[in-house]
Amino acid sequence: MKKSFSYLLTFALFLALLPSALVFAQGEKGHVSANPGAEPPPPAARAVGRGLSPGAARVEQDISEALSVIQQNYVGGRNLDYNAVFKSSITGMLHTLDPHSSYFDQHDFEEFLTEQRSEYYGIGATIGDLRLSGEVNTYIRATFDGSPANRAGLRYGDRIIAVDGQSMKNKPFFEVREHLLGPQGTQVKVTVEHLNGQTETVEITRAAVPQPSVPEAYMIRPGVGYVAMTGGFNTTTSDEMRAALESLHSQGMKMLVLDLRNNRGGLLIQSVRIANMFLQRGQVILTQKGRIRGSSQSFTAINDSPDQTPLVVLVNRGSASASEILAGALQDHDRALIVGETSFGKGLVQNPFQLEYGSALLLTVAKYYTPSGRLIQRDYTNESFYDYYTQGGSLHSEASNGTQRPAGTESHTDTGRVVYGGGGITPDEAVKPNVPTPAQNRLVDPIFAFAMELVRGRVAGLESYKVQQPIDFEHELQPGDLPMTDAVYKALRDFVIAKQSVFKVSPALLDRERAFVERQLRYEVVTAAYGFTTSLRVYHQDDPQINKAVEVLPRARELSQSAWRARNPS
Repeated sequence: MKKSFSYLLTFALFLALLPSALVFAQGEKGHVSANPGAEPPPPAARAVGRGLSPGAARVEQDISEALSVIQQNYVGGRNLDYNAVFKSSITGMLHTLDPHSSYFDQHDFEEFLTEQRSEYYGIGATIGDLRLSGEVNTYIRATFDGSPANRAGLRYGDRIIAVDGQSMKNKPFFEVREHLLGPQGTQVKVTVEHLNGQTETVEITRAAVPQPSVPEAYMIRPGVGYVAMTGGFNTTTSDEMRAALESLHSQGMKMLVLDLRNNRGGLLIQSVRIANMFLQRGQVILTQKGRIRGSSQSFTAINDSPDQTPLVVLVNRGSASASEILAGALQDHDRALIVGETSFGKGLVQNPFQLEYGSALLLTVAKYYTPSGRLIQRDYTNESFYDYYTQGGSLHSEASNGTQRPAGTESHTDTGRVVYGGGGITPDEAVKPNVPTPAQNRLVDPIFAFAMELVRGRVAGLESYKVQQPIDFEHELQPGDLPMTDAVYKALRDFVIAKQSVFKVSPALLDRERAFVERQLRYEVVTAAYGFTTSLRVYHQDDPQINKAVEVLPRARELSQSAWRARNPS
């Protein structure tokens, strides 16, 4: 068994280093298999048989011998977590290639495939914790329309006491979440304390919970549509976008803001399909260049009647990969103005190669280029893996405000505007986001605590804010819904002062941050009454990036019209 495992480990470790023709021949459908039951030949013979270079053969033999030494001599050898050894070894190897090649064990790969299907398995609720007097408790913050949690009657403010009989007290919400997730069709018993003080244990059958690519689509101003494509590019993205456009056009949309902020990417073909909705037949969407057969190709629009709605696209540091493909194509063809911050800068294409036992390699097989020839990939040669993902390099530093010109070569859009490669998509209009200050973050817990009292109907004189009915997911939020009046603010202020020893928040801080307090409180109450998606609109009203996007829409219209006339002279 040890020899068999050793062989499988070294086989997987060297899969990414094999000649590309071999990888393609065995992995045409994304599958590469080994024969773990066979007695492996000596390492040198295996290497020669597969045509590895002498250097690669020596490394393979070293790995095999190292594992053997560990198995025979390591003090904890009898309790080795072979999956962890397997996973860390391959992951370490792949990180020497580039930051995006990765290894998935069976569990990780199943989650990856689930994410591509725009769903996960669980109860369908958003949870969050509240920290008071040294205690941590997790609460239901929202449920989704038709989800198991919603059907079971769980509501905003329900405190999760136990899951399957195990206490959740003093567990942060991400640990509680792990107990709530599970295979489709399995049952979980959730014990909650409702806002009325009653305790109830409900048995919930886990199900597929949709994670839409387009969670929001509504008229943000008269004549101005807003589409939040923030859920990644998954198998349903283009269908969701098409439905959103049809709905907004039926409501009189004349201009559009497309929000790609914090969209980490996903399926390349979905970004191509979205770009095709707005670009004219023959316009290049991206060019992909790689080593293996089929990895080098160009994608062009095939739409004879593209949507010509004036368009502004929002991006930020969290916009990556497929979202950068879409933003880059629209910018290069002057089809849209880009607003926000410089995007992440991921221009590498990965392909999954499935291994034995359900695991997989997600291996970089190509680079992609925007229509003007820009390589979006940010330089990672002088950065650690940690810095690449967490700090974003000098391009995304606070000093540069996330909008510094990339160091790549200069290119030009269809109308001659200058754009640059080498570091993400640089916005045409750079705008800082609203980022909560440390002082504002201190106010979040007391605001949530008061919101639960308010929607419970326990605040004298403000009983009209009590949420008695199930969530109305179809409600169209109006400016006058659940207003934050002077009376509401005074009640919150009195509540916090009365619990000064718990919250340790001064009245002066509340008064100084009153605008934030009222916006956050309205967000909480709207969440309780109308659901999480609707509550996000509370933030949109004061979002500087969205407001700038609306402001420059006339410029976007002029730009796209100029580009259209240049391509279609009368």
